[in-house]
Amino acid sequence: MGLDTFRHVTTSASAGRTAARDDIERAHLVDPTDRTWSIARAAVSPDLADLARRFWIPVWDVPAGRDSVQRVLQYPVCLIVVSDTYARLYGVVSGLSHTMLTGRGWAVGIMLQPAAGHLLTAEPVRRMTDRHVDLTTVAAVDGAALTQGVRSAMGADPTAPEAQARAREVVEDSLRALLPVDDEGLLVNAIVEDVETSPELLRVDDLCARFDIGERTLQRLLHKRIGLGPKWLIRRRRLQEAADRLRHSGAELAGIAVDLGYADQAHFTRDFRMATGMIPGEFASRFR
Repeated sequence: MGLDTFRHVTTSASAGRTAARDDIERAHLVDPTDRTWSIARAAVSPDLADLARRFWIPVWDVPAGRDSVQRVLQYPVCLIVVSDTYARLYGVVSGLSHTMLTGRGWAVGIMLQPAAGHLLTAEPVRRMTDRHVDLTTVAAVDGAALTQGVRSAMGADPTAPEAQARAREVVEDSLRALLPVDDEGLLVNAIVEDVETSPELLRVDDLCARFDIGERTLQRLLHKRIGLGPKWLIRRRRLQEAADRLRHSGAELAGIAVDLGYADQAHFTRDFRMATGMIPGEFASRFR
């Protein structure tokens, strides 16, 4: 399908959908009682919009003898994360992502666009699913210089807005070498954006129809560019939306299940528990 065609499709399909990018907390299954960390977030520069979504910069101070587990239903994108102890490119996590915070520390992370993983690795991103590599092994960027620049910026005071801004500039300057994003990358960005912002989209064949693309072609495209298939993509969006509704509304579980396209509440409960390790009621009770 041509670039002009999919631009028309995504423009037409966007009418009446939920606002894009109003989803920063949707994936993070945060424990509201955990006060050992904070996260600063920032948009990327406009010229990088096809390549990256946003920055997040966590800073933590966990008392001795304790730990803080961060659980995330990750978005269908790769991540670059630089901390004071490691620098990595992460592939998409198919299940629940766990990060253990201990002691004092910080990290500078950038959530990439679906197009970016293949541009960084020059291979099908399915090879990165559920794994990470050291940033210095990624040939498309100077991982050593990027890491050194971020650590130099953040070293004195990782909570300072000026330090965080300098660190973001280092990351962005490194990524600009990947521009412009190719047409296939723009297409996969548009497909993922459509799934993430269209709660009524529940079937793969409906997604194929929107983009005038065959299911096998779509399957190959998504495995190449994000590492997982269209069924996973739709299921992940539903689970993120479920977590958001459970966090912010008093809706009945049966109603949430119906709205998200589940056959019944039991199917919804099983799917949510398999993905998060908690039943929906247990998760919702943390925010009451």
